[in-house]
Amino acid sequence: MSVAAEAPRNGSTPSARLVRLITRAPVHLGLMFIAIIWLVPTLGLAVTSFRPRPDIQDSGWWTTFTDFNFTLHNYDLVLNNAKMGSSFFNSVFITIPSTILPLVIGAAAAYAFSWINFPFRDTIFLTIVALMVVPIQMALVPLLVLFRNLGVADWYVGIWMAHTAFGLPLAIFLLRNFFITLPRDLIEAARVDGASNLRIFLRVVLPLSVPALASYAIFQFLWVWNDLLMALIFIQNSSLLPMTLRIQQMQTTYGVEWHLLSAGAFLLMIVPLLVFFALQRYFVQGLLAGSVK
Repeated sequence: MSVAAEAPRNGSTPSARLVRLITRAPVHLGLMFIAIIWLVPTLGLAVTSFRPRPDIQDSGWWTTFTDFNFTLHNYDLVLNNAKMGSSFFNSVFITIPSTILPLVIGAAAAYAFSWINFPFRDTIFLTIVALMVVPIQMALVPLLVLFRNLGVADWYVGIWMAHTAFGLPLAIFLLRNFFITLPRDLIEAARVDGASNLRIFLRVVLPLSVPALASYAIFQFLWVWNDLLMALIFIQNSSLLPMTLRIQQMQTTYGVEWHLLSAGAFLLMIVPLLVFFALQRYFVQGLLAGSVK
């Protein structure tokens, strides 16, 4: 068959490409419009964070494009005087263990629910999934009393335990749905070769489940990093306050300090943005985990 005969079949002719472009143009324009709507507030926050305080009070952020007047003084005040620098490291110390712990425990539990037979396996799994509908607010006061009795309310341990406990149901549910889609022949072959469950989990399951693991890690990281309620309840030591609580304190008796709030808010959101864009390909794959087999 000639190349000329194959071209119409494959839809590679100029007219076919033009038709595809025209039919997809409304979808692309709609997506671009939605993206612009979502990006405008972020752009406005970023621009405002670099503007002097008098300019913020006198005009809108969009006027900056005709009168360029930027300063780093806002960030200097936020990082030094407002103690946002130390709160940044507090947020890191809270978020990283609170992401790793439920990820490790949830992955091990999901493997057990997927490939290990034990009594009442499905019943226990359904009970754990049902815990996802329990409101967090119902457990805050009992947990706080428990952590105070254990002596972990004045350090990071309490909030690590709280985030781990509330993050485990989603971790087990998401990872179990991905693990059961792995080829059974691969797991059985490893068992025939004499591999233990731990070895199968570490050498076979985990390397094949990177998209699902990364997807849950993104969910958990964003949730913990942006958390305000649980940090407000379980962080009793003022020197351990994360960025979300430190921004809340950027209020004075004279009103809202917009130049400090915008700079602090932009510092708070820059890390989740970097994490999301760095791992977005795993995020998309993880959203489809378990949807097809």
